[in-house]
Amino acid sequence: PPCLPFFLDDDDSPPCAADFGGFFAFSVPLSLAGAPPRSEPHSITLTFSGAAEYVTPSSSQRKKLYETHIPIPLRQKVFLAAGSAVTALSNPLRGDMVATLGETTGHLFLERMRDRMLEDPMGRRILRERPVVNSQTIDLDRLRALPNRTFGREYTRWLDTQGVSPDTREPVRYVDSDELAYVMRRYRESHDFAHTLTGLGVTVESELALKWFEWAQMGLPMTALASLFGPLRLTSEERNRLFTRYVPWAVQCAVGSKFLMNVYFEKWFEKPLEEVRRELGIYLPEVPENDGFSPAL
Repeated sequence: PPCLPFFLDDDDSPPCAADFGGFFAFSVPLSLAGAPPRSEPHSITLTFSGAAEYVTPSSSQRKKLYETHIPIPLRQKVFLAAGSAVTALSNPLRGDMVATLGETTGHLFLERMRDRMLEDPMGRRILRERPVVNSQTIDLDRLRALPNRTFGREYTRWLDTQGVSPDTREPVRYVDSDELAYVMRRYRESHDFAHTLTGLGVTVESELALKWFEWAQMGLPMTALASLFGPLRLTSEERNRLFTRYVPWAVQCAVGSKFLMNVYFEKWFEKPLEEVRRELGIYLPEVPENDGFSPAL
């Protein structure tokens, strides 16, 4: 009979799709009225990074649309979305789960983002040329040698200060369109540019502030869920500060600024950071000196 995948934690706790970090998987038979019997085995492979791959003879034979594509049936996407949502909302810093949630819930919104890119000359150029952001395509040492306060220099300063790398972004796996997969990849690889422009760091509070910015600009479901439920992990003081000061800034700044998916960031590295912000319509949140939450740049 058809089976629904569930997950076990290492401590053999009851089945729960919320924790994709466990190492065991099993299937529970489910009787569906009128459903023909299926003899093919079902299994879910959990990697140590938290990514889940649903494998059956039929799904493994589905056509891969790009190198990292993992084609899976709709109902498996539903379970993957539910499990990644719970994990990502409980810990917004789990990049693997945030990535999976975005890919399994964002098809219509990715189409809208693609359409907005097609309406803009630079957006069309980005879709045509498909630039990639990693340490192989961008000479980070050259950017570090640029004058202070240039966009490229401050971008690498932000990377070094926060201890992150452009190579740490999760590959796109579950988007069933080559073009939309690139849109998701571009959004993901541009995330650190948005951090640099807004001056926000990588703390939970900073990430949530940026998620509100991205939700207002792009409307991806994962940014909405993170924006609404992520604050539950904050202290009452942090939550009050987020909603009274940084959420209004994030929404107003996002609505009034240029759609960041239409920005060819790689062409702006030599420009002064303040000039880039001014041309894009981005301004920093006002941070009092005694505020415990301050921009990284």
